[in-house]
Amino acid sequence: MSLNTQSLQPLINFIYSVADQILINTYEPSKYKDVILPMTVIRRLDAVLEPTKDKVLETHEKYKDKLNDLTALLTSRQNGSGQAFYNTSPYTLKKLLDDPKNLRSNFENYLNGFSNNVQDIISKFKFRNELETLDESGKLFSTIEKFVSPKIDLRPESLPPLAMGYVFEDLLRRFNEATNAEAGRHFTPREIIELMTHVLFLPVKEQIQSGTFLIYDPCAGSGAMLTESKKYITDEEGEIKSKATVHVYGQENTPTIYAISKSDMLLKGEDPEKIVYGSTLSQYGFPKELRFDFMLTNPPYGTSWADDKKALSVGDKGKIIDPRFQIKQKYEHAAEPAVTRVNDGQLMFVLHMLSKMKDTEQGSRIASVHNGSALFTGDAGQGESEIRRHIIESDMLEAIIALPNDIFYNTGIPTYIFIITNRKPKHRKGKVQLINANGDQFYGKMKKSLGSKRNELVPRNINDITKLYQDFKETEFSKLFENNEFGYAQIIVHRPLRLMVQFTAKGVASLRFVSNNAALREELYKEFGNEVYDKKAIAKLEQWLLDYFMQENGEEETEDAEAEITLASLPKKKQKIARQLCDTTVWQRDIDLMNHAKTLAETFGDKPYNDFNAFEEKLDKELKKQNIKLAPKDKKDLLGSLSWTDPKAVPVIKKINKDSSIEYVSDPALRDYENIPLKEDIQTFFEREVIPFAGDAWWNKDEAKIGYEINFNKYFYQYKPPRNKADIAADLFAIEHETENLLKEIVG
Repeated sequence: MSLNTQSLQPLINFIYSVADQILINTYEPSKYKDVILPMTVIRRLDAVLEPTKDKVLETHEKYKDKLNDLTALLTSRQNGSGQAFYNTSPYTLKKLLDDPKNLRSNFENYLNGFSNNVQDIISKFKFRNELETLDESGKLFSTIEKFVSPKIDLRPESLPPLAMGYVFEDLLRRFNEATNAEAGRHFTPREIIELMTHVLFLPVKEQIQSGTFLIYDPCAGSGAMLTESKKYITDEEGEIKSKATVHVYGQENTPTIYAISKSDMLLKGEDPEKIVYGSTLSQYGFPKELRFDFMLTNPPYGTSWADDKKALSVGDKGKIIDPRFQIKQKYEHAAEPAVTRVNDGQLMFVLHMLSKMKDTEQGSRIASVHNGSALFTGDAGQGESEIRRHIIESDMLEAIIALPNDIFYNTGIPTYIFIITNRKPKHRKGKVQLINANGDQFYGKMKKSLGSKRNELVPRNINDITKLYQDFKETEFSKLFENNEFGYAQIIVHRPLRLMVQFTAKGVASLRFVSNNAALREELYKEFGNEVYDKKAIAKLEQWLLDYFMQENGEEETEDAEAEITLASLPKKKQKIARQLCDTTVWQRDIDLMNHAKTLAETFGDKPYNDFNAFEEKLDKELKKQNIKLAPKDKKDLLGSLSWTDPKAVPVIKKINKDSSIEYVSDPALRDYENIPLKEDIQTFFEREVIPFAGDAWWNKDEAKIGYEINFNKYFYQYKPPRNKADIAADLFAIEHETENLLKEIVG
């Protein structure tokens, strides 16, 4: 499976040079790939078909008027191309150059001569759109001439499928780097794929020696994971040497990458119809009932899935009807939707794959690449945590392998391989293995960096990591844990609300503007005084507010600058605010409440109360005595204007139960959260870790949520003591001495 990628660089450099030598001044650099990538694919197809060109033309001419569908004949080994595709035009790329005057029309004829499966590829490239530009600029001839140069030998005997796949991927990387695009989103380094195939297939080596197996990649990219997986299983000189029939399936939603992937499948003799176009999350392209034996993928991480979310009709509260994204936790009664945050959908692909696992004796196995977010993002009860919980509590997570940094083309951040199965072997049941392959001994430095990729796995590294996985032992680099090691109960730590309360002039006066938007109410009152209570003044208030909002936000508030500007022109939110501020009944309610407070203040005086409960009890008696009737909201606003928090005050009582136990009002400002390991009793933890520091705290059992996270560094952290002070001082002295000598040389 190994490939000498350095030997391919001259070929890749030559293809890439077509852009700098020919397309420059005609195309923007970001558009170079619109010509180079499809031309590379077309030249590869052309080179494959050249040996059988005459046979295909002869068969086509003989049967074109006799049969409606010539596909079987034209792809047969005896009468056709012997490939899954063909071309019935009289041209090859080389022959096109024989007639420069009619080059464009002949080239279009040549493209039209390809079979339907290739037409789909050309269509996704949108390559026909480029012919006019190339022709009018006089660069169509020179472009084709470059691609038929002996320096670009794309014949299968000179460039095997594995090498051709690497050429495509490296060209993609270069073009995307040149435009700051996501260079590595579409493909995975071959050595990472090799590691994934080892840990995915070797544990079931004996079970896959015969039969039929389906392999699937929901984020197929260039298709390398699929083709390399099949090769690893069936290679007669490989480790498994299976005689099984293997079918590969994939889906890709980037048109150009889909076209490359489909062409690669065609060239390798795979069924191109098993590579489908569209977004896996919202446009799944295979029958719903289809299940797979093995799944490998490197989903996009840190990437928005907003369009998919909208298409799936996910509501604001995460409601989703697609059963792929509903999970039933081990101890729950019903399935609930699990939806991750919109800016990162990587775990949504994991849920999708879980729904495609087979419920058979052998079950299914998954290998999926993720960044650190998949390990720890999301609080208890949130989508990401719920997905982790589902996988771990269902005992499906076999292992997570931490890969070396700088191993991918587009990112140097930590990445991990998740190994998931719904049929764990007996010795792994109830356990999760963490493997730290991020140390120097597990990778080598590349002679030349490729984007962010500075490190690589050589065969020895892959074997070492695979051995750690298969041995399933505790070592410096391999740790074994019970499933519940990663779970925790998140509780809310409540502290009682403690309020001082007092009738103050400031508190009473604030009731005039207590309803809402106090600052604006105060401004209106300063401007119009008691007119705010008069319905006749509503028009004045509306105009003042309109001027205020327009001055605050400018003319952008209206869709038509020439239209008459009214409150109805404003956004709905500001219209609502204006209606409230112009409602005389609201103003009257506030002034009535303020006047009641003034009356009550005469009885209470300005004495401060540190017991809110006693004050409220006295207030209720006084309200009844003075026949003052306050609605619940009025009373709440009154008390809110007169009270403030004080840690020395008596706790505010919420409820006294029948058993005389007391429930207190929780202070939102003091509310805190604690994550308690599932292995530990919550109350024991609470009494040990919380009560000594907050003796009045409490927690409610019905508010507790279960969460799961995997803090990889926690389990592999090794303390490194600071350097000896004497050694540091010696180094500083040496640097100082070296600096003095350097100054002497400069100054003389």
